[in-house]
Amino acid sequence: MYQRILVPTDGSALSKKAVKSAIALASSIGAEVVAVNVVPRYPISYFEGGANVSDAEVSRVEKLWAEQGQSIADDVGKEAGKAGVKAKATTVRSDLVAEAILAAARKNRCDLIVMASHGRKGLKRLLLGSETQHVLTHGTIPVLVLR
Repeated sequence: MYQRILVPTDGSALSKKAVKSAIALASSIGAEVVAVNVVPRYPISYFEGGANVSDAEVSRVEKLWAEQGQSIADDVGKEAGKAGVKAKATTVRSDLVAEAILAAARKNRCDLIVMASHGRKGLKRLLLGSETQHVLTHGTIPVLVLR
């Protein structure tokens, strides 16, 4: 069936539920888990009068975010290991979360994505968009969405 399952995680309670489900599924079918945390780039304002931030400060903050993201992904790897599931934990730097998730799935040759839906409805969903919706509509592999 599935050999490698990608599970995007941001450490939120809802994504932790998706992680548990992905690990349980992987355990039951003998698949591997690839945990990915998408780390944003530091926003730099190009508007006149915007606060100037030094390159050193930008690097420091991005490094901190990357370390936190890797820690979140590593926690998934540890949880998978406890369940006897082989796991890989990784981070990706990108402001385009859904695209980064799809790229990670391709790079790691995953054949299933298990991810949480943030459950936005109505106007909020329309205005804010949905990373899950983007993955569903632009991906080429099956996606299991959990609430």
